[in-house]
Amino acid sequence: MEARDARMNVPSDYEAGYARGRAIDADLASRYVAHTTIGDPDADQLTDALAELGPEESRQILQRAMDAEDPRDLRELPPVVRDFFEEIAVPPDWVDQSAYTPGIRMFHRNSRLILGAMVGGTLVEGFSTSISKSFFITGRVRDQGVRRLRQNNRHMIEIFLPGGMERGGDGWKLSVRIRLVHSQVRRLLSASDDWDHAAWGVPISAAHVGYAITAFSARLLKHMRSLGAVFNDEERASFMQVWRYSGYLMGIPETILYHDEEEALRLFEIGTICEPPPDIEAISMASSLVNSAPLIIDIDEPAERQRLAKYVFTISRALIGSALADQLRYPKSPTFGVLAWFRLQERYHRIAAKVFPKRVQESSFSRFTSLLDASGYDEGGITYSLPDHAHAEESSRW
Repeated sequence: MEARDARMNVPSDYEAGYARGRAIDADLASRYVAHTTIGDPDADQLTDALAELGPEESRQILQRAMDAEDPRDLRELPPVVRDFFEEIAVPPDWVDQSAYTPGIRMFHRNSRLILGAMVGGTLVEGFSTSISKSFFITGRVRDQGVRRLRQNNRHMIEIFLPGGMERGGDGWKLSVRIRLVHSQVRRLLSASDDWDHAAWGVPISAAHVGYAITAFSARLLKHMRSLGAVFNDEERASFMQVWRYSGYLMGIPETILYHDEEEALRLFEIGTICEPPPDIEAISMASSLVNSAPLIIDIDEPAERQRLAKYVFTISRALIGSALADQLRYPKSPTFGVLAWFRLQERYHRIAAKVFPKRVQESSFSRFTSLLDASGYDEGGITYSLPDHAHAEESSRW
């Protein structure tokens, strides 16, 4: 391991954190930091080839590839496209679609808490890393936050629908779409003067996507439980496996992709230690996320929007802890009893559903439709257009 470390090209912003991480778990810290200089070779080769064809032809080719129901449907596509989609069409041996049912059931049973746990905890923690630089520079959340967050919500819903992770399911397609968007943004940023490769490594690196998927899965479970979600061991293990397969489709190499919840939490812990402290980009991203939350659910009246954002800041501080909240320059607020009161309200809703069983079906429907309202559904279906400029305000709609 020492010889391997001697040859590692450690981005300068990671040097201090890497030393701390190695003191705790040398192997995992080495793997994490090594992946900050790795992108996604297969997807990057594909987007490089598509860039030569122009936006409209690329979109049409990706549409045909995504919608292919038979391997023979790929024959007339460019070889690099055919090879890419033939490779990902075959799931790894560890994928078991039949085992996803408990996780799907748990997701929808607790769907009322998902958005709060995601926006107030998971996304904020994810963007506290240097991945915030990619999103800040492009403006994907800063300037187009509501649309991007709704797209994120839609992906989450689709992977937790029955059949969603099968080839041809929208969860499968959206996971692959995210992979290609990440690759395209990486290509654009790599050619931009805004990106400091020596300090930051590769834009949207394998390390950052691997870290993000631990937040979306294991950390989301933790935040859901803190808000009062109820689930058993079978459901939480199933939930983790749905996200694991989505992460695989998003291009995370298995050298940095977790196997189970315990491993995901360990990767999150060591990755957090290796990351540099949150800087201005992370602070800006966290503020954008929280302030976008009211708009996601169509609250745009200024006073009501400000009131809800203040409430989200309070819940978020309680979820992520005051140390990180202070680093992200959250407004000061007490956290004692905040989550306990939230859980009490959630318990009241569950009891009311049992006392008034006729409301259960209506409640389940309203919870699901609330998730749909907060999601980015395009009337024309999933679009496979890719960004064509590093800065969102100068890019075509995608």
